[in-house]
Amino acid sequence: MSIVILGIESSCDDTSAAVIRDGYMLSNIIASQEVHREYGGVVPELASRAHQQNIIPVVDTAIRQAEIGKDEVDAVAFTRGPGLLGSLLVGTSFAKGFALSTGAKLIDVNHLHAHILSNFLQEEGKEKALPRFPFLCLLVSGGHTQIIVLRDYFNMEIIGQTIDDAAGEAFDKCAKVMGLPYPGGPVVDRHAREGDCRAFRFSKPNVPGLDYSFSGLKTSFLYTLRDRLKEDMQFVEKNIPDLCASLQQTIVDILMDKLMKASAATGITEVVIAGGVAANSGLRNAMTSLAAEKGWTVHLPEFRFTTDNAAMIGITGYFKYLEGMFATQDVAPAARWSPTPAGKRP
Repeated sequence: MSIVILGIESSCDDTSAAVIRDGYMLSNIIASQEVHREYGGVVPELASRAHQQNIIPVVDTAIRQAEIGKDEVDAVAFTRGPGLLGSLLVGTSFAKGFALSTGAKLIDVNHLHAHILSNFLQEEGKEKALPRFPFLCLLVSGGHTQIIVLRDYFNMEIIGQTIDDAAGEAFDKCAKVMGLPYPGGPVVDRHAREGDCRAFRFSKPNVPGLDYSFSGLKTSFLYTLRDRLKEDMQFVEKNIPDLCASLQQTIVDILMDKLMKASAATGITEVVIAGGVAANSGLRNAMTSLAAEKGWTVHLPEFRFTTDNAAMIGITGYFKYLEGMFATQDVAPAARWSPTPAGKRP
């Protein structure tokens, strides 16, 4: 008998709904909020208001596109956290109401966990090879940078993480210093393709173990711009491609250095990437090159599954459904919620 999951994602500024049947995506609808661009970042109050406006039409469209009825949904999976509390409340409240009105099960999903499991999404006629356990995941986003060992869908161990800023945050903040629009990461990536990654050198952290740090890189980048602008007020405008390429290469080098050490320490050569920065062309090229050099088996998520989306919530909900991991109506959203500790079920 088929298992149908309705996924709902509302952790930040994208309202998304998706339908998953037996691990296959039938629909994935996303409503983005352009209003935040003029503020240079997400405004929490505006985000939650927009979610309230978008949630019903987005869910309705996802269900219609999947060509199912509401009564066919076995469970509604929703992002419980981490994220913006006001935004999470909208998705959580809608999921509870939907479950009550239809009799569907309720499943709470960790947003970061879902980013990782997005690598298991399948589509009819587009089947792909899936990661095999155990594997290493480099999770890179605007708020998180972690190296995680997954021994099964719910047995995770974080073996490395940032001690300050995340990689995505470094991209966005350095882009802002250069006067580039928000979100800065994709803009840096576009300019980097036309620049020389060896044009400028920025400091790399010396952090022991498998942990990351990006605060020093941001400071080094800022000081480079400050010193060069004293010599030429048009320095940034004249060197945008080279600055972006050099910045991107430095961040990718930092990420890859720790990932290689993690693979050597664990003996694991099955590697995946996840999160918004997984869309970065420099990172994807580096992963492909290392796969050939080190003999790794690398899994790169499709671009549409790197940013926040409900399909990743749905596929995580599907695996939780199979294990009988259901939530109750008193479940509350959590602005801060770490992925599951090793050996424990979420």
